[in-house]
Amino acid sequence: MFFLKNLKGLLLVCLTGSAVFLSAQRNIDHVNMLIGSTGESSTEYGGTTPAVTQPYGMTQWCAVTRINGISRTMYHYNDKKLLGFMATHQPAVWMGDYGFFTLMPQVGKLKIQTQERAVILDRSKETATPYYYKVSYEDGGLPVTTEFTATSRCSFFRVKYPQKGKAILFLEAGREKEGGGIEIIPERQEIRIYNKERHDSHLGPRLHHFKGCYVLKFSRPFAAFGTWNDGRITEKNKKEEGAHVGGFIEFSPGTDIVEIKTGSSFISYDQAVINMEKELPRSATFSEIKERVKKEWAKNLDKIAIKGASDEDLDIFYTAFFRTMQYPREFSEHGRYYSPFDEKVHDGVSYSAYSLWDTFRALHPWLLLTQPARVNDMVTALVQMYKEGGWIPKWPNPTYTNIMIGTHADAVIADAYVNGFRNYDLETAYQAIRKDAFVAPRGDYRWGDRAPWNGSYEARAGLDHYMKAGYVAADKTNESASRTLEFAMDDYCVAQMAKGLGHREDYDILMRRTKNYERLFNKETGFFQARNSNGSWAAPDEGFTEGGKWTYRFCVMQDIPGLIRLLGGERQFVAELDRNFEDGHYHHDNEPGHHFAYMYSYCNRLDKTQSRIPGIIKKNYQDKPDGLSGNDDCGQMSAWYLFSSLGFYPLAPASGEYALGIPHFKEITVKLENGKQLRIKAPELGEKALLTKVRFNGKVLDKPFIPVREILKGGTLVFRSEK
Repeated sequence: MFFLKNLKGLLLVCLTGSAVFLSAQRNIDHVNMLIGSTGESSTEYGGTTPAVTQPYGMTQWCAVTRINGISRTMYHYNDKKLLGFMATHQPAVWMGDYGFFTLMPQVGKLKIQTQERAVILDRSKETATPYYYKVSYEDGGLPVTTEFTATSRCSFFRVKYPQKGKAILFLEAGREKEGGGIEIIPERQEIRIYNKERHDSHLGPRLHHFKGCYVLKFSRPFAAFGTWNDGRITEKNKKEEGAHVGGFIEFSPGTDIVEIKTGSSFISYDQAVINMEKELPRSATFSEIKERVKKEWAKNLDKIAIKGASDEDLDIFYTAFFRTMQYPREFSEHGRYYSPFDEKVHDGVSYSAYSLWDTFRALHPWLLLTQPARVNDMVTALVQMYKEGGWIPKWPNPTYTNIMIGTHADAVIADAYVNGFRNYDLETAYQAIRKDAFVAPRGDYRWGDRAPWNGSYEARAGLDHYMKAGYVAADKTNESASRTLEFAMDDYCVAQMAKGLGHREDYDILMRRTKNYERLFNKETGFFQARNSNGSWAAPDEGFTEGGKWTYRFCVMQDIPGLIRLLGGERQFVAELDRNFEDGHYHHDNEPGHHFAYMYSYCNRLDKTQSRIPGIIKKNYQDKPDGLSGNDDCGQMSAWYLFSSLGFYPLAPASGEYALGIPHFKEITVKLENGKQLRIKAPELGEKALLTKVRFNGKVLDKPFIPVREILKGGTLVFRSEK
């Protein structure tokens, strides 16, 4: 059986002689690294991997069971073979990797090609945790064990070779296209690798100076070494560059344990060494680094304590919590960072891998609650991208990619601002999101999601017509209906920051534009419908992104009262929401509908929300490899579950409110800043289906909403049934 945790509990014998079962697990032991690592679809599953690093680590390290690329992660639970271990920066199944390399301990003979070096993966001999990975396998009938731990920018491998057979380490520096290079320095027991590949390179600008740099330092001398180039092996060669290149080293006969410390950097080899010196001190042992990383994860996971939960529920919860601490990833290196937007090295802090179309909804609001010390820096990183590249990107990986629609950094920045996070250049941040709202991209191009880079950033494609006529035209721009609805929401977010900073004229213009969704409402059908540039209706199902007319019927987060009026009033709105859920139109496996269950709150129907949430959780979140119904998308699926488990959700970005739901546990304690705590109690949970009488700090809430700032101050939130 795949080993994930320590013992489930301790069996103690009391003085009375009776057996008592006491849980011995800590929160970190409940992280199931395999949840979301497989599914019925090749792409529409969790898309998660058991990669190891520190919270928000720059470089992840993961076992490889398949060659990764866009729509393929490097690890999949259904795979039966192990191909090696890699340094990776692939943030999601739909995104590509960049600046990576692969290594594989081998025995007997050097094997370069993928299928040649593949060995059988026995999951009973595999251990995966957030801080440590270990696997034992046979190569040519001889046993090899590889284990590793990792900090944000470094890794520490320990390989146990068999007493018999030649001990070899395979290294792949480049796989294709721009590839990479390797330099072997035997006198220093050191190898240097660089990789220039970017799977998403066709979706963004060319980066002339980009490369992932790695410095590997070994505990044992090299008995032999060499390089290879597209399968051609050159023994004793120290340097090689090309598209598909790498190298190898051999250790002396009888070598048992080899330790490998690796530093990674996007700046230089010298910086990789600095990163290693800071994160992997020379005197530190493998066990010490492993324990240090474990403590870092445990400290973060211990921010939330739960009472009255099964082991299965705890596994699901803490795995989801873990997934919200992977992205956005750190991109700075101890006070410096390479910018893939101007290709210069700057002083400061940086992050990357913002899956903004997904994560503006719940992941970033969740970070306000659980990672407040990182929020301002994450906003600063977005503002720096604007200063260095001219725009805030929609999906930096690591530079512009023109992936997805809308400019939802607007929502992330405005939501942070509204909720009191303001330790960054406020005016520049506002100018960045204002540009999204008022400056159109190149207009002579029919923009569409994932279109190859044409020399321009997409931003809000179709904005010219949107500003003139109030909607994006279907005959001019792809996904026009979804764009119109999402632009209107982003306009609301920008408007809130404009208001706070005193830009009244901008505020008035933008608030008028928040009503633009009305221009696409077809009164005859009761649905939103795309329009052509002459005002005529496009086809009923044209112009939507990752959904259809039912999905986008409720995608008006910025003006739900207005949407309610549009659909015929509160009673009719509730009936239409019910139809959405009961007739099979709701798809939790994708993000546009994540807020739907909480929209009942605007009709004062908390009972409806509470009746929906438990079923959504049960169906879409399970403690097994196929345990996520859709892509986790850099923590968004997980963040929805976490908020919903606490009993509230950020329904409308930049509104400053949470909509109430129903807790998933009887008692939850969240550690906040400065020693404050949020306690959530639902003592009748499991006995009563509805807990609609809600008190905060003893006061009954007269509506199913609570201010974000009140929650951030801490207190006690109690859910009870109406008596």
